Parts: sequence; structure tokens; C-alpha cells
Amino acid sequence: MEISLLKALVKNIASFLQLSFQDNKYSGIVNKYYIKIEEVLKIIKPVLESIVDAEVASSELLQKEFAGLSLSVDELKEVLEDSHPLMSKVYFVLKVGSLFAKVQTHGLELLELLQSCEELPVELSSPSLEHCVQKIKHMGYENPSAIVSKVIRDQVEGTEPSSDIRSNIADLLSLKSNQELLIELVALEQLKENAEQAEKTEDVEYIDEMIALITYMHDCYVEMIQSQSGTHISVPSDFCCPLSLELMTDPVIVASGQTYERVYIRNWINSGLMVCPKTMQTLVHTNLIPNYTVKALIANWCESNNVKLPDPVKSPNLNQLGSPKYMEHHAPSSSEDSMAEISENVHKLDISNGSLDESRERNLDTGGPSTVSPPVKESSGSGDATGEVVSKPIAAESAVPQREQHEYSPRFRNRSRNQIWRRPIERTVTETRPDLSEIETQVKKFVQDLSSESIDIVKNATLQLRLLARHDKDIRNVIANCGAIPLLISMLYSPDEKIQENSVTALLNLSINDINKTAIGNANAIEPLIHVLETGSSEAKENSAATLFSLSVIEENKIKIGRSGAIGPLVDLLGNGTPRGKKDAATALFNLSTLHENKIRIVEKGAVKYLVELMDPATGLVDKAVAVLSNLATIPEGRAGIGQENGIPILVEVVELGSARGKENAAAALLQLCTNSSRYCNMVLHEGAVPPLVALSQSGTPRAKEKAQSLISYFRNQRHGNGGRR
Repeated sequence: MEISLLKALVKNIASFLQLSFQDNKYSGIVNKYYIKIEEVLKIIKPVLESIVDAEVASSELLQKEFAGLSLSVDELKEVLEDSHPLMSKVYFVLKVGSLFAKVQTHGLELLELLQSCEELPVELSSPSLEHCVQKIKHMGYENPSAIVSKVIRDQVEGTEPSSDIRSNIADLLSLKSNQELLIELVALEQLKENAEQAEKTEDVEYIDEMIALITYMHDCYVEMIQSQSGTHISVPSDFCCPLSLELMTDPVIVASGQTYERVYIRNWINSGLMVCPKTMQTLVHTNLIPNYTVKALIANWCESNNVKLPDPVKSPNLNQLGSPKYMEHHAPSSSEDSMAEISENVHKLDISNGSLDESRERNLDTGGPSTVSPPVKESSGSGDATGEVVSKPIAAESAVPQREQHEYSPRFRNRSRNQIWRRPIERTVTETRPDLSEIETQVKKFVQDLSSESIDIVKNATLQLRLLARHDKDIRNVIANCGAIPLLISMLYSPDEKIQENSVTALLNLSINDINKTAIGNANAIEPLIHVLETGSSEAKENSAATLFSLSVIEENKIKIGRSGAIGPLVDLLGNGTPRGKKDAATALFNLSTLHENKIRIVEKGAVKYLVELMDPATGLVDKAVAVLSNLATIPEGRAGIGQENGIPILVEVVELGSARGKENAAAALLQLCTNSSRYCNMVLHEGAVPPLVALSQSGTPRAKEKAQSLISYFRNQRHGNGGRR
């Protein structure tokens, strides 16, 4: 039976090596990974063939590696065979990267086990096996999955990727054009829908993070293209095709009500993409209706501004549309420098409250008024067949799910390519917006109403500004430019609960824009936000904590928040708030704990006790709590607090049973505890930490392996008589 398992493995590898992706039109990333996997398997296969008839193959340990390697090869073969031109490249590289790492691990362990075996065939001498081991270990290649995973992790922690990193990802994944980025978003949305239907919450959460990254990259790309227009005249965005980003010559309306250049949207639909690129709605039909109004407006604008109307576009290649240059010249946001210092101690801390990603902002109105505000319009240059702009009520947004570490599990197979992109959406989602000047008129009225003596008028004004600030970066800027920020801050002291809730949520929505973070911080918002933390409703407290997190991305604000007395109320929310409040507080405290002076304040306010309590898996906040503790463990007061609150046994438990990110941060905390106190070191050893640390040193994330190996080495040195500090 053992030999048959080995023979089956050899057969699986041979079958995998017969695959070919060189002739496929989507061969880029697929072929690149296939070649890397092929190199490893071509080293392992001859070794396995040499021991098929050897008695050594019956070893129980070898059998375990045979089974693990066979399973990983099967899964890789399935994923590669399921690949197609319109798949999500981000999801693909993360899935394949994870499986490829397993193939390498099983292969190396198998070869190392064989080195210790006796009675091997002559050709499998110890030097020859060691040569194979070294070849696998030192294969040089750029690992897209590691790069993408780190960028997603950093963005969740609040650090947006720089232009160089975005450019690198664009090159690695061939996401260099507007269309390629939009196709990636469509693919990710479909993956998310399938995961939702399968009720795989953890998959939904991680896919949300991928969507946030690609959305940010797309926004940066669009800004870069607009800044490189090559003319001093700014082309109205309504006159540019959302697909080509160029001035339209033959605008048409699709089933979603949006307007596109005919040849680009036709090519998009013909490629099997049955969703609107802008709204992600399913296109219920493929009719293209000429938008004569927009066409006439474009012609008039060109004539008035002495701009030559472009020649009609010839049929484009979908995957080659857009500028080949990516974001090398895109100026970094005002927060990029300050965000670069955010600690790497946590990889998947949730920022769903006050998300930095504009297009995936969560619904901040849960529990808010049930009445629908007057229709808000979105400027798109689209409408009905006559070109008239249509206004419809805003549909409620769904909350961004909470995120936890998980393994990939959804399988998206056995469906036709035409069905794979269909996503049903309520008809009420269709929106259009007039020119921003109309929005500005509305905003000015609401801002003026904030000074009214009527509670009802003020309440309505704060609600409208709250709703307007949810949807669009440009509208947020309009609200800020109309002077709303100082008035909304003053409303935080309102005795009316709804006015306070609306105002703090509006400020949270406004803070999504980097420039507004600074403006809110400079308008002395921190003390009023602390007042809300101390006196507000549950929802107001949650959104106040989320706003403080959003503001703390700016280093100057992080210092102000820590020195203004916010940490005490945040710690109280951490211990006594609602589940979402605790998560918001943990998120804010993590960001604040990356600044040394704040660490002592967090410990002094009693956060360690609550953080240790939140390491109970039932809370769903283990990773968040461990991430903050990992930061606090770098100071003596933090280590003392962890010891006093009996946090060491739970940290050891997380190393053994936690998520990949939890294990990593728990190992980092234990390393700080052990290397700074022989007493804590003995406690860690007494808790049986060595076996899970050994396992982590072999199968954890790169950082987890490093921390685990350092701890094991430290224990070994202690055994040989090196004294530890107390």
C-alpha cells in the first residue's frame, strides 16, 4: 500500500509536468508559476522514481510527506487548469503561492528524511541529495504572492502602498491598464459573491481586502492618467469614457444607465463581462443606446475650448487598452510618509470602521434613521435615451465584514464563462449625479442649517452631510471646502443623541480623504471626539473610535491623540463596549501603540487586562488583541502587565492554535518577554512552548519563523549556561 502511494505521487507529478500554458493568451502569470513549480518537481521526481522499489519507501514519516506532496500537486494542477483570461490575478497568485510553498516544504522535508535513511539506491548518495536540497532552497525568483500579501497586510494596518510598490504589483500581475484593473475588480466581486453564497465569511473578509487594494490602485491610476492629460484644459470627467479614460466620440448608454465609448463597452461585453464596469451591476441586456445629449455637449465643449474632437476609435484589444505606464509619476498622498512607520507586528488588523478605501466604505448608518434622504445624484454623464440625467433614491450600503486570518477555501469551478461574471444587484442601486456645482449648492444650504436654532433643522443637516460624505471623494472635498468641518466638530457637544451620532459619522466619512485628516486634526477635533467617546451612544462611541484611528494615520495626529487623553476612553471602550466598539478600540489602540510614548499610556490605563481577556477565541478579536500586546511587549511596563494578567499561557496557546498572523505576533511578544526576563522565560518553557515553536519555525510566515527560531536559539543558549536578564 505504501509503495502504491509513492507510485501515485510519481504519476501525479508526471501528469502535472505534461501541462503547458505557453500558448494560452493568459499565459503570463500562469506560465510563470508553472515554470517555478516545474523546476522543483523535476528535481524531486527522479529521486522518487529511484526509491519506488526500495524498502525505505515504507517509512511512516516518508509516507506522510508523500501524501502531503501528492495533495499539494493535485490542488496546484486543478487551480492551474481552472485558470482563464478573466480570473482574478490577485486571488490566483495568493492561492498558488500558498500551494507552491507547501510543495517546497514537503519536497525539502522528503529529501532531508531520505538523507538520514540507510540502504538507499547508489545514485542517491548523501551529497547528491544535499545538492537537490540546496537547489530547491536557493531557487531565485520574484514571489508575487509574498509581495501582494505584504501589501494587503500593510494596507489593512493603514499603510497605503507607495507608487513604486503599486508599479511593481502592476508589472508582476499585468494590471497596467484601466481595463485590466476593472476586470480584476469584477473578478474579485464575483469571488466574493460566491463566498457569500457559500457562507464562507472568512473568505469574504479577505477578498474584501483584495478589493480594497485593487480599488486603491485603480483610483491612483485614474488620477495619474488625468494628471498626464497633456493639456492645460481640464476635460470634464463626465465627457471621458470610464473604460478608456479618453474623451468620448460615440457615447452610448448601457443597461445600468452609465455612458461609455461605444467600441470600448462593446468589446468589454463581447469578452463575456456582463457587468457595468462603473457600478458592477449585472447588465440585463446588451443594447447600446446612443447618448446624443452627451455627444452634443462634448462637441460644444470642444468648440468652446478650441479642442479638436478625437477621431473615432477603432476596435481595441481589451487587455491592451490604456496607458502602458503605471503609477511611477503619481505623487504620494500626504499620509504616505507618516504611514510608513506603522508597525509590522500585525498583519490583519481590521480597519472596517473608518476604512481608508473610499469605494468600499462601510455603512456607517446602522441603527440610524429609517427614513431615506432626498435623492443624491452621481455625476456620470449618463441617463436615458435622450441623455436626460436620472435621479433615483440611494440604496443602503452593506457593512464591510469584519476580518480574521483564514486559509483560502472557496472553489469557483464548473460554470460557463458568461455566467461567471453575473452579479444580481437591486435596481435601486442605479444612481446618477449632476455637476458638482449642484452638490455644492446643497452642501452650502446644509452647512448654513447647522447654525439654525431649530433642533430638527440641525438634525436633518447633519444627517444629509453624513449621507453625502459616504459616497464620493469629490463630494467629501466639497463638504470640507464649504466649511462644514468646524461646525460638525462643534455638534459633537450637542445634547441631542442623533445630532451627535450624525456629526461624528460625517467626520469619519470625511476623514477618509487624506487632506481632510489633517484639516480635522487641525480644527481641534480630538477633544470633542473624546467627549463623544465618554458620553455618546454605542454607535457614536464606535464611530468616534474609528475616526480617531483614521486621524492617527497622520503622525502628528497620532501624537496629539495620545497627549489629549483619548487613550483612557479608548481602553474603557475596549473593555466595556459593544463587540464592534471593542474592535474599533483595538484598531485605534494598535495604531497609537506604534508610537513609543503612547505605549506607556496604554499600559497605565489598564489595557493589558482587557487585551488578555480578548484573546479568548469566542470574542473573535484574538488577532487584534495579540497585535497590540506584541507592540506593548517592547516596553518593560507592557511585559510586566502581560505577566501580571497571566497573559503568557494564552500567548503560548495562540502560538499553538492561533491563526498565522496570531501565531506570528504571539511569538514576537514571547520573544520580548523571554529575552528580557529569565522568570518569564521559565514560565514560557513551563507552559510547553517549545513544540509549537518548533512547528512554527518550520511552517509559519517568514516573520513567525524568524521569531520562533530566535526563541528556540535563546532557550538553547540558556540551557548552556547563559544568564538572562530579570
